[in-house]
Amino acid sequence: MNSMFISAIESAIDYNNCFQRMCPYKCVLIFYIYVRTVNVVTIVILSRGKCGLSEGVTRYLVAMVAADQLVVLFDLVLSKIPVTYWPIEFVNWSGRVRVCNIHAVLFYAATDCSVWFTVTFTFDRFVAICFQELKRRFCTGRAAALVLGTVTVLICLKNICWYFMLDELFSSLNRSLICLTSDRLFSHSQLATFLLIHFLLTPIFPFVLILLLNSLTIRHVFVASRARRRLRGSRVGETAADPEMKNRRKSLLLLLVMSGNFILLWALLTVCSVWESLIFYIYSIPPESLRELGYMLQLLSCCTNTALYAVVQARFREQLKETVKSPLRLMAKCTRRCQDCINAR
Repeated sequence: MNSMFISAIESAIDYNNCFQRMCPYKCVLIFYIYVRTVNVVTIVILSRGKCGLSEGVTRYLVAMVAADQLVVLFDLVLSKIPVTYWPIEFVNWSGRVRVCNIHAVLFYAATDCSVWFTVTFTFDRFVAICFQELKRRFCTGRAAALVLGTVTVLICLKNICWYFMLDELFSSLNRSLICLTSDRLFSHSQLATFLLIHFLLTPIFPFVLILLLNSLTIRHVFVASRARRRLRGSRVGETAADPEMKNRRKSLLLLLVMSGNFILLWALLTVCSVWESLIFYIYSIPPESLRELGYMLQLLSCCTNTALYAVVQARFREQLKETVKSPLRLMAKCTRRCQDCINAR
């Protein structure tokens, strides 16, 4: 039983195994450069405010992309560096300054922010679609900034606990840096309680909350659509356009695409998290291959925002095309000027 418990803890904090055996470090770096590029482009396009989205929605989407960027940075780059890439002096120094502990706090804080920003965005759209009287008061840019800031502070305070969960030592295993659990400050029951709370807050509770909010939102849209169709049909005919329902459908489409992407790519990891949180009741842990596949799907969710926005938002597609064409136009302009200078000589 103790061995299973230790395995569950190590699976929760061992963010080095996933992706390491399947791809060498150079492939990880290339993947990070790709993700960083598309996420930065997405943030720039959304920040311009030319995609036809409200200020509140724009802030939520930018925060989600930025959090995904930090997850990829802390997970793929800072924790996938083999020991052979660092001199032994750095490994000894990193143990003295608790680099492993600091990295654990940053990694889990970024992951929690990525998840809970999706929850806040889902709740914001739920309020905007289902409660029109509250939309002007709570679905604003100022409210979004306040909510995102509060969630970030609470998440950082919660994840400070990881700093005391790990020893300040590294273990060389398969040429990667592994954090060791600390059994000097906490008993198994205390560690199990913390892990249960950790799994409940991310991703079990957000997963259930997003499903619930989406179900309520879809139900409200269908009911309101039928009611407005009957009302407008009795007055101006069935073929008349309804701009209000058209705007609601657009908001619902963006909501379902973003939250659906989270649900699909986080489903397997959520199942593994529930499994691991019940270790004292079922006396088993998820297979390592299943857990690693869940981690990889979770990382994949950090680089799909650009494609999703391009599919859903026509104005975003236009801005993306313009952003891609701008450097090409600049290069062509510089080439023509250089050619003119050469011809003038």
